[in-house]
Amino acid sequence: MTSIVRTLRSVLRFRRFEIDPVARRLSRAANVSDLRRIARRRLPRGVFDYVDGAAEDELTAARNLAAYRNVEFRPRVLRNVDKIDTSTSLLGQPLAFPLVLAPTGFTRMVDPEGELAVARAAARAGLPYTLSTMSTRSIEEVAAVSEGRKWFQVYVWRDRGLVKEMLERAAAAGYEAIVITVDVPVLGRRERDIRRGFTLPPKMGLDTIVDGALHLPWTWNFVRSEPITFPNVAGNSAAYGADPLSLTDFIDTQFDAALSWDDIAWFRSVWDGPIVLKGIQTVEDARLAADAGVQAIALSNHGGRQLEGAPLPLELVGPVAEAVGGDVEIICDGGIRRGSDIVKAIALGAHACMAGRAYLYALGAGGERGVDQVLSQLHEGVRRTMALTGATDIDGVTADLVRWRNQTSQ
Repeated sequence: MTSIVRTLRSVLRFRRFEIDPVARRLSRAANVSDLRRIARRRLPRGVFDYVDGAAEDELTAARNLAAYRNVEFRPRVLRNVDKIDTSTSLLGQPLAFPLVLAPTGFTRMVDPEGELAVARAAARAGLPYTLSTMSTRSIEEVAAVSEGRKWFQVYVWRDRGLVKEMLERAAAAGYEAIVITVDVPVLGRRERDIRRGFTLPPKMGLDTIVDGALHLPWTWNFVRSEPITFPNVAGNSAAYGADPLSLTDFIDTQFDAALSWDDIAWFRSVWDGPIVLKGIQTVEDARLAADAGVQAIALSNHGGRQLEGAPLPLELVGPVAEAVGGDVEIICDGGIRRGSDIVKAIALGAHACMAGRAYLYALGAGGERGVDQVLSQLHEGVRRTMALTGATDIDGVTADLVRWRNQTSQ
């Protein structure tokens, strides 16, 4: 018996119980999928579905993810990968690794700190954070908590005076670039939200009350927090009313179905810094964007939340890079779940990637610490993948390191 005990003691160690519930949850999250699973358990279903859902049958959103599985590596060996440098630059400024945090609206539904938590985590990770026009923290609030790189996302709205005011505020607060979202002449049909009767701001009903009761930690944090609104809009024009219902009604009227390339010239006349066009979905429009003089384009189908059946950003990277890669920087937006996904996009010709849902899942799973964790995991995934493919720096992540499994799709 004594020998059995000695043998067991030599190979067994007991884990120390983690008292902190957030740390305990995050310790079980090895990847973004795990964070998604935890967020789904913690958030009310309407909130989770708003983050997770997409347009119509959600096939485009699923295909965004599947596209990365359709690319495989061609690893080179014996390359001396003792030292790996993941750093790069975008818009002339440094990145710790090739990732930008995408704009997401109504982030405080996921966690009370909302955009403040994400901006702080991005700054610590050495990455740009893109604040949405539809954010639940203001341009100035985010600037006050983050000395990192900040971009401001803006829509082509009918009220150009309101847009100009927001751009002036962003410039005054030190935002370096604007991201013009060009794929929302009208809103896509998100059927999960329709089935649940989910609106912004949410409307109360028996199902909402029951959902809140089943997710008491989230509900308790929500009711103790200040009311959620759109401060970038409310702060600019009190005439439209500061309450969420009035603002939502106003915003719904602002998406301009008449937007055109002439509108980009207007933005260039009122913004002195770099401009990124988000929502480019064809080579032809990438050429027009380069001709319009913007500094970068984000190949994006809005995470599958706008047009069902839209092109897949990853499949566009190579053709767009061949057409305009020397004239404009290329960001691949949509479907990023691992550091290896980022490496694949870079190898195909992107300068960086954008991710939104990945950090929202992390925020829902563990608040600001969750965002820290997912950014650390993505960074480590980039570093590990580079080492395993034989690339020691980002310049070494080239097209010969990858290939499409199904060549007919290209």
